[in-house]
Amino acid sequence: MSKADLFEAFARTGKALASGKRLELLELLAQGERPVQQLAAVSGLNLTTASAHLQLLRDAGLVTSRRDGTRVLYRLAGDDVADLVTTLLRVAERHRPETAAAASAHLPADVRTIRRDELVDRAQRGEVLILDVRPAEEYAAGHLPGAVSIPADELAGRLAEIPADVEVAAYCRGRFCVLSYDAVHLLTQHGYTAHLLADGVIEFLADDVALATATLTPSATASPTARTS
Repeated sequence: MSKADLFEAFARTGKALASGKRLELLELLAQGERPVQQLAAVSGLNLTTASAHLQLLRDAGLVTSRRDGTRVLYRLAGDDVADLVTTLLRVAERHRPETAAAASAHLPADVRTIRRDELVDRAQRGEVLILDVRPAEEYAAGHLPGAVSIPADELAGRLAEIPADVEVAAYCRGRFCVLSYDAVHLLTQHGYTAHLLADGVIEFLADDVALATATLTPSATASPTARTS
């Protein structure tokens, strides 16, 4: 095999990333293993299209799959895939003005952010409550240690569970997931001091942050899966 052949083999992995929907699917898979039907529903794809995207990602070595009865479950091939996706997004946002502009247009600008290192220190002192606003099954698969789970679509009805005398830092699937932005806005409107954690779960995996897991209760298992906005 020539060097040209070798680099062409490398390029096939890069080609698998050349789709916004495939990048979105990889962000979803960073939250934990999922069946193809759920991936299709959350990403807004029909089942045939989602399956085709996942097959391409599997052929590129970015995801793996297994059968569970009649279901096919997908997951990232490794945390280094989260690192690859996160690096791609960071490089694009840093070096392509139109990408940064699209991010600014997609995400609200009027939220206060908090860095992960600052959050950990303040959370250990009991000054900040860490709020995970993803669906319950994603929280169970992996979350920041000490984080409280209140899915975004349940937050308005569960505000009484959040102490009024602490600050809140909300996070979601990744830094471009609007669920945490919506949560910060809602909390602020109800008088809480709320911040957006600058990163989400895919960035945690990319940076080798140790995540905790949990067991779903029957009620949590029945909770709806939130669409990515």
